[in-house]
Amino acid sequence: MAPVPLSPVNVGHIDDVQELRKAKPTKIPERFVRDETERPSLSTTSLSSAYETIPVVDLSKLVKGSQDEFQTEISKLAVSCEEWGFFQVVNHGIDLDLLGSIEKVGKEFFMLPLEEKQKYPMAPGTVQGYGQAFVFSEDQKLDWCNMFALGVEPHFIRVPKLWPTKPHKFSETVEEYSREVRRLCQKLLGFIAMSLGLNKDTFEEMFGVAVQAVRMNYYPPCPRPDLVLGLSPHSDGSALTVLQQGKGSSVGLQILKDNTWVPVQPHPNALVINIGDTMEVLTNGRYQSVEHRAVTDKEKDRLSIVTFYAPSYDIELGPIPQLVYGDLPCKYKRYSHGEYSKHYVTNKLQGKKTLEFAKINQTQNSS
Repeated sequence: MAPVPLSPVNVGHIDDVQELRKAKPTKIPERFVRDETERPSLSTTSLSSAYETIPVVDLSKLVKGSQDEFQTEISKLAVSCEEWGFFQVVNHGIDLDLLGSIEKVGKEFFMLPLEEKQKYPMAPGTVQGYGQAFVFSEDQKLDWCNMFALGVEPHFIRVPKLWPTKPHKFSETVEEYSREVRRLCQKLLGFIAMSLGLNKDTFEEMFGVAVQAVRMNYYPPCPRPDLVLGLSPHSDGSALTVLQQGKGSSVGLQILKDNTWVPVQPHPNALVINIGDTMEVLTNGRYQSVEHRAVTDKEKDRLSIVTFYAPSYDIELGPIPQLVYGDLPCKYKRYSHGEYSKHYVTNKLQGKKTLEFAKINQTQNSS
């Protein structure tokens, strides 16, 4: 999941945001304070009407609905992927008790004493363990977030010493949850293929033994949410990302739609699905990955559990031939997925800049 950096990465001192919160600082440390152009606007009144427009797809109607229900839902799925890059899926088949269990152990982990969490450190330049990922220099702005990430499948990407012994049943809950989310991703990819007019098994056959990782993000309340970001704007390098937002958490996820940051209001018992860079390449840009970010709240904390699902590292990727034709020429080169994954995790989060790696006729010196 994460290559060892070729040279030592000097990231400087990184404050743990939960410990900062406990100390009740009168001033936000400078490394967390964003430039004015990056700061979030916390007024959502003009965006409230957008809450309901983020599509909701009912998986049960795709799996066992009538022909009419199937056609309606597959059309909705296509529009979701093409126009939004995001949708919420309901009736997804994952037991709601399991969703509650993963949320419970995730929250319990972040509530452990700092010295216990630091037994599983995220080394600078890597993305497994506890800490902050995607930090590569000591002058880089930091996110108001604590992360805990694990490689799950295939087993060779796991780092066993990073799997915690506390809280009780943490590892077995992650295992069970990851199995169920993996099945969900396989189902969704089948229907996404059908929405493109492709054979249902197209992606499953192409992906080999898919790579899967899980990351838990904890955003404590922040005294100045107008100055910080919970997570920097970025697109995901995966094929699909599955996000579970903690019940009762603040609304933190925002997606960039028509140059406006739109908050994603959680739908009850839904999971949020988004298209990653890999799917954008495979579909030759028809389904695009979308920039998203997280903002913080002054009073409420937020927990999110994110699963990344992508092809095997040894797979060569490029646009699917059926999606390259006359008025839609090939937009992306062929490349090793492992090569792209290494490129992704060794660069800071910066919008969709990482995807320039795969583009044909890149714009020079894109900023």
